[in-house]
Amino acid sequence: MATDSKVAVIIGATSKWQGDGASTATAHGAAVTDEAFPPGLRWGVGGALAQKFAAEGYLTIITTRRAQNAAGLVGVIEAAGGRCRVVDLDLAQPASIAEAFSGIVETHGAPDVVIYNAGYSHGRELPAGNELIEHVPEEIFETAINLACRGPYLVARAVLPAMRAAGAGSFFLTNNQYSLRGRQRRTGESLYYPRVLMRAFAQVLTEEYSPHGIHVANVIIDGMIDSPGTRAASRGPHGGEEEQLIDPRKIAEAYFYLHAQDPTCWSHEIQLTPSKRPVTF
Repeated sequence: MATDSKVAVIIGATSKWQGDGASTATAHGAAVTDEAFPPGLRWGVGGALAQKFAAEGYLTIITTRRAQNAAGLVGVIEAAGGRCRVVDLDLAQPASIAEAFSGIVETHGAPDVVIYNAGYSHGRELPAGNELIEHVPEEIFETAINLACRGPYLVARAVLPAMRAAGAGSFFLTNNQYSLRGRQRRTGESLYYPRVLMRAFAQVLTEEYSPHGIHVANVIIDGMIDSPGTRAASRGPHGGEEEQLIDPRKIAEAYFYLHAQDPTCWSHEIQLTPSKRPVTF
């Protein structure tokens, strides 16, 4: 087994709000150009995380269902002198998750950090008047459960044994403000309440794996993230004013701060909220 000194795995390193992303196309009717955006803003949180850890000297492993989705991000990382590898992984397929992490551990050893950054947009397309659960199709519910609950569980099962054997590692979950408590779905929103279970799962893993040297944290991103797609649609709900967008590069810095914390002083949950936005409780 050939090991690298430091390995970071980013699950969900591209964004549905990137210039050619699915959410961007839905919101604007077509792709938008990202030429005016610095690389750290082009691929959302996952892309910023991949670039940050690569810049810090980590071999950054990006998982994706389609390698071409990450081609631009890989090119930017390598052009900056970073090391990057793309691994096929489909979060809807347990065998795919097991195979991906088996290969990563066999080739590189236990990762130093794994960040589960998978998101979903299903449910946003439902028209007004369909907010009640009786109007939500089962496939939308299944997608939310798969990505917010089953996915973190399967990834944890696949990688935490290797981290436990190594006696170290960070396992972080990207979450949002809807994970703080159950909330009714509003028009234009995804089905978010399964994210409450994601938060609870992070709390369980914290109790189970902290004694084994593994740092588990739930990261609550409380606001809209700056990207080509969101910047073009950033008028928010607070007083009718333009939404203050969160710079994904600063989010990535917060994750790296978490990873670098001394074991005598770990944070297990942080909430990142723009200064002009009311904090969600």
